[in-house]
Amino acid sequence: MSRIFAAVFALIFAATAHAESPDPENWEAVLAEAKGETVYFHAWGGETRINAYIAWAAGEVKERFGVTLKQVKVADTANVVSKIVAEKAAGRDENGTVDLVWINGENFVSLKEAGLLLDRPWATKLPNYRFVDEEGKPTVKTDFTVPTDGLEAPWGMAKLVFFYDTARLENPPKSMPALLEWAKANPGRFTYPQPPDFLGSTFLKQALYELAPDPEVLMQAADDETFARQTKPLFAFLDELHPLLWRQGRAFPQNYGTLRRLLADSEVDITFAFNPADASSAIAAHELPDTVRSYVPEAGSIANSHFLAIPFNANAKAGAMVVANFLMSPEAQARKQDPNVWGDPTVLDVDALPQEDRARFDALDLGVATLPPEDLGKALPEPHASWMERLETEWARRYRAGQ
Repeated sequence: MSRIFAAVFALIFAATAHAESPDPENWEAVLAEAKGETVYFHAWGGETRINAYIAWAAGEVKERFGVTLKQVKVADTANVVSKIVAEKAAGRDENGTVDLVWINGENFVSLKEAGLLLDRPWATKLPNYRFVDEEGKPTVKTDFTVPTDGLEAPWGMAKLVFFYDTARLENPPKSMPALLEWAKANPGRFTYPQPPDFLGSTFLKQALYELAPDPEVLMQAADDETFARQTKPLFAFLDELHPLLWRQGRAFPQNYGTLRRLLADSEVDITFAFNPADASSAIAAHELPDTVRSYVPEAGSIANSHFLAIPFNANAKAGAMVVANFLMSPEAQARKQDPNVWGDPTVLDVDALPQEDRARFDALDLGVATLPPEDLGKALPEPHASWMERLETEWARRYRAGQ
């Protein structure tokens, strides 16, 4: 009887141990568990250069750690959140279909508040997290004002930067009121992606920051009263701007790739991206003319970090940690920052890196259209996630029906 009891106990213990999240402080055990796992990485698939970078990373983690990385290309991360929520509702607490997800903002907040992320802080315990620049880049610790609490790993920085073609435009407008006046004189030469595309929604937040009566309120959760008061000037601005847009505002680009092509094809004169090196990357890839240059609004522009998260029921938790740790490595971060590869700014403290790793960054040519860090202007923190949710809903109510 005792042998039977012992065997049953062993089986229960083994099952429980397998279900528990790996502990990144025991990194050798994580590496051992990760070997042979397949990590399904749900990531935005709308940019060829980013997809190529992820494919490179997949080759590296396969060769070095025996982890197979498969990118699941998504158009909207909210759909991934819905999938995780549906699996929880169906009682699928293990063997989930999402192992790693590129995430930030309201999507992170939704998963965190619902308890649908990994059940322990893990990101700050990864070996390469020691290189992350918490002091110089405080947004690596918060996501749309919400503390990350070690539940997601930072892997890139973002700042809204505008681009224009100097062959067609000499002095671009550097504020929302100036943009409106410029659009009146140049109808049809500006547009923005249709929300809820993340870049289109970011344009709304940028305009909100510049036009709101009290921008400090944006750091707090929105309610009906504050939303109506703070957004009144924004929607008045959009009502006036939309008839002056490309196609008279009756249609909008679906994503940034389409927006960039409009600039390349001389259909618009001004575009924008959430990456200070994007114009240089596009020039290097012959997607934009070499006369394109960057600028930032006089009041500053939205900035944040983007992250990797592991859902509560991921099937390959250890493998996901290994991938996230590799993507935070100086080697992977330097490659990502190269405009010829992606151009995404690093989350690391480059000055604190070992000399060999620092040299990787020092050797980078950030490109002819990339503003130096001292010229990027003030970084405006992301508003509380509730503002973006409400902005997207109200934008759709007001404008989508008229398309």
